[in-house]
Amino acid sequence: MTENRSGFVTFVGRPNVGKSTLTNALVGEKVAITSDKPQTTRRAIRGILNRPAGQLVIVDTPGIHKPRTLLGERLNSLVEQVLGDVDAIGFLVPATEKVGPGDRRIAASLDGYRRAKKVAIVTKTDIATREQITERLMEVDSLREDWDAVIPLSAIAGEQLDVLTDELLSLMPTGPALYPDDVVTDESLEDRIAEIIREAALEGVRDELPHSIAVTIEDIAPREDSDLTDIYANIVVERDSQKAIIIGHKGSRLKDVGSRARAGIEPLVGSRVFLSLRVRVAKEWQRDPKQLGRLGF
Repeated sequence: MTENRSGFVTFVGRPNVGKSTLTNALVGEKVAITSDKPQTTRRAIRGILNRPAGQLVIVDTPGIHKPRTLLGERLNSLVEQVLGDVDAIGFLVPATEKVGPGDRRIAASLDGYRRAKKVAIVTKTDIATREQITERLMEVDSLREDWDAVIPLSAIAGEQLDVLTDELLSLMPTGPALYPDDVVTDESLEDRIAEIIREAALEGVRDELPHSIAVTIEDIAPREDSDLTDIYANIVVERDSQKAIIIGHKGSRLKDVGSRARAGIEPLVGSRVFLSLRVRVAKEWQRDPKQLGRLGF
């Protein structure tokens, strides 16, 4: 009989290489929001993957970047903390882009985490040519001598995900599962709802705005004598001009955000949802320790 294995794994790479998309694909359910905006992920979100051979706890973290605000510094230190605690680190590089200085810097930084096994992962193979994939595998392979494996895959197309799962499980320490087998994330319902709203708010906004958006939940309550769940939430931005962008002409954009968010929230809560969204301004919250604390950073 094979021994049960369980442990923690995290993915690293430049912002926007597909860490959250890969996490969701492996878990088989959306536990981390995704966006084409860099630094979308702001917390260490745990997605739990159960297999007969064991359990992988995937910790989705923010992308490593040069911080320009106090929030950015806190996100980077969160990543460092996670990297020091996990059993394996997956280093992600998209097949469609040549390995650059940022990739080399992150690959070299893995020297600081000797305990963790290291796997190189070439992503987005569904949109790359065979030549690009071959070139990327060779580039990535040469970045370090201690890769336990180098695996090409596509999270979107579901290609090679089982290969990665088997490889990661084989690298985990032996031991019992860390979470019950019916749990897919340790995120609270409130946190998951806030993230769905933030994902909806991120869609289509200008490049300078995403980092300024935070979401807080005021209340979640089933409505009496009804199958509705009432949710009251705030979208927090840093300036009045940003508030105007989020609300849109005669409230049109905020309405779109609400309907997109509701579509993601209803399956989660298992009922129809009445979603009340207010947009609040918290001046320069990314740079203010007190405001960051209030917003959970």
